[in-house]
Amino acid sequence: MSVTDDFEPALLPRILLTSGEPAGIGPDLCVLAGQLPFPCSLTVIGDPGVLEERAKMLGVGLQLTVLDGNRVSDKQHKPGQLNVWPIKYLSPPVCGELDKANAPIVLDTIAAGVRACLEGRFDALVTSPVHKAVINSAGFAFTGHTEYIAQITGGHPVMMLATDGLRVALVTTHLPLKDVSAAITQERLASVIRILHDDLVERFGIIKPRILVCGLNPHAGEGGHLGREEMDVIEPVLTELKCEGMALDGPLPADTLFLPKYLNRADAVLAMYHDQGLPVLKYKGFGSAVNITLGLPIIRTSVDHGTALDLAGTGQIDTGSMENAIHTAIGMCRTKAVARMEPLAA
Repeated sequence: MSVTDDFEPALLPRILLTSGEPAGIGPDLCVLAGQLPFPCSLTVIGDPGVLEERAKMLGVGLQLTVLDGNRVSDKQHKPGQLNVWPIKYLSPPVCGELDKANAPIVLDTIAAGVRACLEGRFDALVTSPVHKAVINSAGFAFTGHTEYIAQITGGHPVMMLATDGLRVALVTTHLPLKDVSAAITQERLASVIRILHDDLVERFGIIKPRILVCGLNPHAGEGGHLGREEMDVIEPVLTELKCEGMALDGPLPADTLFLPKYLNRADAVLAMYHDQGLPVLKYKGFGSAVNITLGLPIIRTSVDHGTALDLAGTGQIDTGSMENAIHTAIGMCRTKAVARMEPLAA
């Protein structure tokens, strides 16, 4: 896979999709997304042969335009067509059968996509699901897209999932529960809140975002009787950031925070750990929610689900999360363009 520096300028948001784990539904998602209208230029980084084979399995027509690595299409996406940045897997993918021989290529596609966004060739990266276990079994230390992309770009990544009427960001992500309390320091919490606040302003166009902050312990510590993290860590940070003008409520008990009387006046919820906030969000919008990585120098969105190996090639998948991930990326590109007065088309 080669990447050059000679790309044509684009007027539309230039969205790059990764095709994810080839034995899973990543290629299916890309093929089916290609059947839909999007107000952007849409390119997939993947194996053209795999995409064509998967289109046949799904019973849909697909016209591929293979880019030669020295340009990006600036043309509006048309349903039934896809631009392809070609790569080749080391082993022919079989639906539902993981093959660690392809793990290096899966990682290469992510890394190449990230670099292309950093260099301005694409405006946003939308990632299909990968399989962490097969990547690890191939000898690569990989805990997830978020952490891997952060290693390449730098910055402090903040995971946020969004669905209709609810955004949930996380202070900690893929940590054992026993390690969560020690990981929530005043410095980390303040950094996460600042990133969440600033990206809600800059990438979502919310002028003065209101953020609800969960406590860590049951009943938000109940005045120190169920833990002191709220008193010793969370409250001092919130007090400091409120003095900077941020609209923050908390620490609030997580078991009652996710009620309409609170959510109706909030732009985002900040949960202390993965399974504190995401079960509520996924119950509300699984299959349509979007995973958004804040705090990075690039725009990156993703689906809210895994590789679904058993559904690859069957046509029995819901593309709602991928559709929303693409639309969210487009919206974030446009908000950024308006803020910087960049000439993206309407």
